[in-house]
Amino acid sequence: MEDQNIFVGQEFPDVKAFRNAIKEAAIAQHFELRIIKSDLIRYIAKCASEGCPWRIRAIKLPNAPTFTIRSLEGTHTCGKNAQNGHHQASVDWIVNFIEERLRDNINYKPKDILHDIYKQYGITIPYKQAWRAKERGLQAIYGSSEEGYCLLPAYCEQIKTTNPGSHAEVFTAGSDSRFQRFFISFYASLHGFLNGCLPVICLGGIQLKSKYLGTLLSATSFDGDGGVFPLAFGVVDEENDDSWLWFLLELRKALEMSTEKIPPLTFLSDGQKSIADAVKRQFLSCCHAICMQYLSESISRDFKNSRLVQLLWKAAYSTSTRGFKEKMAEIEEVSSDAATWLQQYPPSRWALIHFDGTRYGHFSSNIYEFNKWILEARELPIIQVIKRIHSKLTEEFELRRSRSSTWSSTLSPSAEKRIMDGRTLASTYQVLRSDEVEFEVISAERSDIVNTDFTAASYRESYSKEVHPIPDKLEWSRTRIVRPPKFRRPPGRPEKKRLCVEDLNREKHTVHCSKCNQTGHYKTTCKTEVVQSTQQF
Repeated sequence: MEDQNIFVGQEFPDVKAFRNAIKEAAIAQHFELRIIKSDLIRYIAKCASEGCPWRIRAIKLPNAPTFTIRSLEGTHTCGKNAQNGHHQASVDWIVNFIEERLRDNINYKPKDILHDIYKQYGITIPYKQAWRAKERGLQAIYGSSEEGYCLLPAYCEQIKTTNPGSHAEVFTAGSDSRFQRFFISFYASLHGFLNGCLPVICLGGIQLKSKYLGTLLSATSFDGDGGVFPLAFGVVDEENDDSWLWFLLELRKALEMSTEKIPPLTFLSDGQKSIADAVKRQFLSCCHAICMQYLSESISRDFKNSRLVQLLWKAAYSTSTRGFKEKMAEIEEVSSDAATWLQQYPPSRWALIHFDGTRYGHFSSNIYEFNKWILEARELPIIQVIKRIHSKLTEEFELRRSRSSTWSSTLSPSAEKRIMDGRTLASTYQVLRSDEVEFEVISAERSDIVNTDFTAASYRESYSKEVHPIPDKLEWSRTRIVRPPKFRRPPGRPEKKRLCVEDLNREKHTVHCSKCNQTGHYKTTCKTEVVQSTQQF
């Protein structure tokens, strides 16, 4: 532990710096202060322990904010023993202690704060005090949640000014202009998607954990090398049918603003009915597939059988009706309940052989990759979440643009690898001659048989436009006031996973006992033998 000695004649820039220093010394040396006089020109205190003669007096120097220690009387006789708490370990003191740590790690948890304070000072503080200090520290660094909503209209105007062609809007509700929804799609993303990416859009949402909660909705695609390509995102006060319908309406507007004709699209999402209905209404002729990652995790969670998960994936990848039926029959054999459960998801939305659209090899949305961008920022005010996404977009576009400039192949690296792997596999096949005159000529230029979306040129076009920086908020013009939503974060520990409507309404899997053949319990908790023994007695 660093020595926190104070001495007569020691000077401090102002009264606040002196108060912080004397608090730090008291906590570090394990004695508590009893303040006798404290104002802007003087400070007098003594040791709070009965009979201890230690006393300090400090004053403000004339014509300057500087504070200096005038006298230190007595020596501590209180023993300076370690203690459970400390009167001087206030929320403000904890904020000073954690501020730099919070700048480096937004997810600095209250329990870690407690651990670090105990490790350095040997005192324990209440969990609630650490939690309050973290909230106050985040507010000091990143601003308040209320200010975050208020800045949104001006931020939208800055986006449209610095990144022409972008779509950014804030929507409010009520006469008092309460925040309801926010949508943004940068021009660089719109251009890259329409001119270089696969015509696949993945939809998903992640809960925000700031003071007023909310959900971040996102639309992402894939570039020609398989990377996740952020297209658009929005924040809504509540995730429901209306919010998804609104989000896809704004997405369609943004796309129509950037092209004369929207290409045929394939949508990927989890099993939420609200998303499926919104896609049908806003993109009438487009196909909508269920994310296989979501489907496999759901069947694994409900039935806890790895064999079922393997069979589900094999059924999804089947390229023939016969092969699909065989895998479905195997699922029925393993668990008839699982087969019944799967019927709620039509094969036309997840099985390759029955899907009408084109997946371009993507069976899962990989929305988790985009969510990683903001996981650390979910507790911050809404404006900070959006700034994080903007910064990450700027960084990723530049990184991928620079990386692709060194490629020498016609195809993207992942597409080139698949071609080479296919050639290696094909070399093991046996060639059967049809007749003396009929044969097939294979071109030596293998890139001609690959969709142009997988070429290096298309990849470069995806990231050809820059995401321009946004000026500091000091340069913004306040256009209108947006107030935060009415509801606030409920008390208690928040849910770690986003719940879908289907999850809440889904019928629970019934368990069976192999001993008594009854439902509702397992063999290990069966009470049949206990009842029989009681009756015999």
